[in-house]
Amino acid sequence: MISSVLVANRGEIACRVFRTCRELGIRTVAVYSDADENALHARVADAAVRLPGAAPSDTYLRGELIVKAALSAGADAVHPGYGFLSENADFARAVLDAGLVWIGPPPEAIEVMASKTRAKELMGLTSLTDAKDVKEDDLPVLVKAAAGGGGRGMRVVRRLADLEGELAAARAEALSAFGDDEVFIEPYVEGGRHVEVQILADAHGMVWPLGTRDCSLQRRHQKVIEEAPAPGLTSELADSLCAMAVRAARAVDYVGAGTVEFLVADGKAHFLEMNTRLQVEHPVTEAVFGLDLVALQIRVAEGAALDGNPPLPSGHAIEARLYAEDPANGWTPQTGTLHRLTVPDVRLDTGYEDGDEIGVHYDPMLAKAVAYAPTRAEALRKLAGALERATIHGPVTNRDLLVRSLRHPEFATAHMDTGFYDRHLPELTTPAPDPYAPLAAALADAHGRSRFGGWRNLPSQPQLKRYRDEATDTEHEVRYRHTRDGLTAEGVRVLHIAADLVVLEVDGVRRHFEVTRYGDEVYVNSTALTALPRFPDPTAQQEPGSLLAPMPGTVVRVAEGLTEGSSVRAGEPLIWLEAMKMEHKISAPVSGTLSALHATPGRQVEVGTLLAVVQDNEPPSP
Repeated sequence: MISSVLVANRGEIACRVFRTCRELGIRTVAVYSDADENALHARVADAAVRLPGAAPSDTYLRGELIVKAALSAGADAVHPGYGFLSENADFARAVLDAGLVWIGPPPEAIEVMASKTRAKELMGLTSLTDAKDVKEDDLPVLVKAAAGGGGRGMRVVRRLADLEGELAAARAEALSAFGDDEVFIEPYVEGGRHVEVQILADAHGMVWPLGTRDCSLQRRHQKVIEEAPAPGLTSELADSLCAMAVRAARAVDYVGAGTVEFLVADGKAHFLEMNTRLQVEHPVTEAVFGLDLVALQIRVAEGAALDGNPPLPSGHAIEARLYAEDPANGWTPQTGTLHRLTVPDVRLDTGYEDGDEIGVHYDPMLAKAVAYAPTRAEALRKLAGALERATIHGPVTNRDLLVRSLRHPEFATAHMDTGFYDRHLPELTTPAPDPYAPLAAALADAHGRSRFGGWRNLPSQPQLKRYRDEATDTEHEVRYRHTRDGLTAEGVRVLHIAADLVVLEVDGVRRHFEVTRYGDEVYVNSTALTALPRFPDPTAQQEPGSLLAPMPGTVVRVAEGLTEGSSVRAGEPLIWLEAMKMEHKISAPVSGTLSALHATPGRQVEVGTLLAVVQDNEPPSP
């Protein structure tokens, strides 16, 4: 019997595995990078071991150090989580060679299936690895990392001229994320749905197909919203997908939890890959089958047999991934302090607590919110409502996008596909500002600062406060007065004021505004504001055409031949930053001349760092 488990991972999945281990009475061991010294997964484990001597982004790829940590901490088993080394056959072998239990499939199965090229060969399919083999008629194509996952090392290419560059970028990203730069090329199927089958197999020949999941809502080929079962499939197609998944598992003598992924278009299924690990979206399957997949992984690793047929599914579950990112600005990752995170009435899997720092080195996922209900419509409503009522104080997140996506008619009627955000992103990210949030912030602040009420016998000029709405990047001036009856403002009735709550009556409707402050950051319900000085600083303006770093990260490359004095076109990619294991392009804002270039490969930059300046060649309008 396993008595102590080391999780060779971090964040949400490490905390998730630890939760089940505690329920089973199993001791837990965490590993952590220097950047994760105070991370939640390192705090909640029974023991934690530092992994020294590597860049934070590479730390969890150092298998030899992780095995050493397991032995030194007295663990007798290793759970890989997802990502990092979870699909690395050499790491699995190293764990087994050290006399530890590997809570995962056999290394031989990982070796075949973790390489998407070999997996396709096993399923009787072929793929390309050389750009010279791609013809104009083959477009569009998809470049994918052979050892990849999570959308890393993946590119859609629609022009032959772009293929070589995208292959190079995919190789670099794959090497950084997985330690393997092999990539391949396959046809890109437009308008398809991403459907997958969860499987669980024991060492005694039993394979359970645990239903389907739909993961079609994706950004950058990384899943955002997932659900089980996949809606709108015929029973024949669903049964066929499950049968193919079982066949794939049996072909490699699979043991443990895994997922077989397909692209479904026009009623036909195209095999994508088999993920030889636990998926991020496993909670939706747990909800509809009433299972704990981590507990089953552990029991199978201990040699237990699956008991007969799997339980029958019931109801519907939907999961939304809450990211610290700005969807309206190229999905740019965000960093900073997560002051508060609560999502009511649903399951919340997270690797953060209030006050934790969101850094630049890892995936920006904050949490997974999972709703379960008897029907899909009820699950949709429940999850959208919970996210809408969530309290999220800190960096910009995709919360509003998630709520609008769940309520979008195309998704609500299950007519979505993997191009959903390509079609609908602008409408889903248009801010819906609350015009009364700045006033509520000002009244709460005035109440907290005033000891004596501040009223005067004679009329006076109104008080003035300025705020910037972070979602719309607009500034607001609000005015209010101190009177004998307290604080007042035009156009509303002020019913109640406290430092943390303002109640206003607007057009006969009573509205509550919860107000929370962290220095100059002010949160009014779900509106994020920044308190501004009364008089703006005229020296704080950037030169027109300035390219600023949208996130902390590392400059990985600059466009070939780009120097000061180069002519550039509007929209032309100039600089590439790497942050959170993803590359982010920074393009010319206008056509013109590069008058300054401060970015050099390898340079570490913070948010707002000046990278370059493009001087507009067009004369100003008269």
